[in-house]
Amino acid sequence: MANFIDRRLNSKNKSTVNRQRFIRRYKSQIKKSVSEAINKRGVTDLESGENITIPKKDLSEPIFHQGSGGIKDRVHPGNDQFTEGDRINRPPQGGAGQGSGQGDASDKGEGQDDFVFSISKDEYLDLLFEDLALPNLEKTQLDKLVEFKTVRSGFCAEGVPANIDIVKSLEGSIARRIAMTSSKRRQLKEKNDALEALENDPHDHPNELKELKADIKALEEKISKVPFIDTFDLRYRNYAKEAVPTSKAVMFCLMDVSGSMDQATKDIAKRFYILLYLFLTRTYKEIDVVYIRHHTQAKEVDEQEFFYSQETGGTIASSALELMIKVIEDRYSSNDWNIYGAQASDGDNWADDSPLCKKLLLEKILPRSRYFSYIEITQRAHQTLWHQYQEVANQCGYFAMRHIKSVEDIYPVFRELFKKEEKSAA
Repeated sequence: MANFIDRRLNSKNKSTVNRQRFIRRYKSQIKKSVSEAINKRGVTDLESGENITIPKKDLSEPIFHQGSGGIKDRVHPGNDQFTEGDRINRPPQGGAGQGSGQGDASDKGEGQDDFVFSISKDEYLDLLFEDLALPNLEKTQLDKLVEFKTVRSGFCAEGVPANIDIVKSLEGSIARRIAMTSSKRRQLKEKNDALEALENDPHDHPNELKELKADIKALEEKISKVPFIDTFDLRYRNYAKEAVPTSKAVMFCLMDVSGSMDQATKDIAKRFYILLYLFLTRTYKEIDVVYIRHHTQAKEVDEQEFFYSQETGGTIASSALELMIKVIEDRYSSNDWNIYGAQASDGDNWADDSPLCKKLLLEKILPRSRYFSYIEITQRAHQTLWHQYQEVANQCGYFAMRHIKSVEDIYPVFRELFKKEEKSAA
C-alpha cells in the first residue's frame, strides 16, 4: 500500500477548518442522524449538542493499493514458527458476521465499523433548521431593522437654547464665582477686620485708614466685575440615540388538558412546542411564551402546570382562544409584537363550540398573528373541531394544521409546517 503524506504548512485554526469541511462532506449522513435523534432525545435535552454515528462505509476514501494476483516478494520479520520455503495460508475474510478483525461485534449499536462524531448545540440547531423558514415574514423583516430612541445622556457645553438646563448652569455659575473671587473675598475680610480695628483704636491713623479704604474699594470693584453668569457656565441637556431591539415575538401555547388528554399525548405536544420555540429563537432576539391550558375553562399558567397538571371533564376549546385574545389586547399589541400561536389537542370538543372557534380565529386572532398552527394528536377519526379548522386553513394561508399519531411524526410534521417555499424563476 502506498501512503501519501501532505507535509505542507498547516493553516491557522486547521482543526476548525477541517471540522467544517467534514460536516460539509458528510452533511447528508449527519442530517439523517440529526433527524433520527430529535425523536429519541428528552425534551429538556434539545438545547445541547448531539453525538452523531456515521457508518464507516460512508466514510470511505479513495486509496492506492496493489491489485490481486501476480508474484510479490515480501520481507517478513524473523520468527520461530516458519522457515524459508514454508507456505503461509491467506487469512480468512469475513465469517459469521464478526468481520475480518480480531474484535467482537458490539451489542450497543456502535460497532467497530461506526464513526461517532460530536456536534455542538449551534451546529445541531443549524442542521436541524437549515432548510426551514418562518412563513408570513413580511412584517418581521421590517422589524429586524434597527430602530433608535432618544434618551438623556448627561450634559454638554454646547447646544441649542431650548436645551439649556437652568439648575446645572446656575450651579456652574456659583462654582465659577466662588473659584474666581475666593482669594479676593479672603483679602477683603482681612482688610475689613483691620479697618474696624483701626477705627476702634484711640490713636489717629488717617493715612492707614485712607489706604485701607482704597484697597477695600478696589477689591469690591474687582469682585463686582465677575459676571453673575457666563457662557462658560451654560450647560445643555445632552441626548443620545439608543438602539431599540424591535425583533420580538410572543408564542402562545394552547393545549387541551381535559380527561381525554393523557400524559403521553402531552409529552408529544411538549416536544412540538419546544421545537417551535427553538426555531423562533433563531429569528427573534426577544421571545415571550404564554401558556394557556383549558378544559371547559381556560387559564394562563406556568410551564410546569401547563404540561403536568391533571384535569377531568369536557372540552371547550373556544375558552382558550378567548383568553388568548384578551392577553393580546392587554399585553401584546400586534403593532409591537410578532404573534405566533400553536394549539395542541386530541380533537375532542363540544360540537356546538367548534363553529365559535372558527369564528374567533378568522375574526380576532389570525388578523393579528404571523402564523398559527394546530396539531391534533390522536389515533381516532377526526371530529368537528378538525373539520371547522379545515375551513379556516382553506381561507387563511398562514394557518396550518397537521395530524400527529406518534412521537416519530413530530419532526417530519414540523418540517412540513415550516419548510421554505421554493421561488419559481421569473
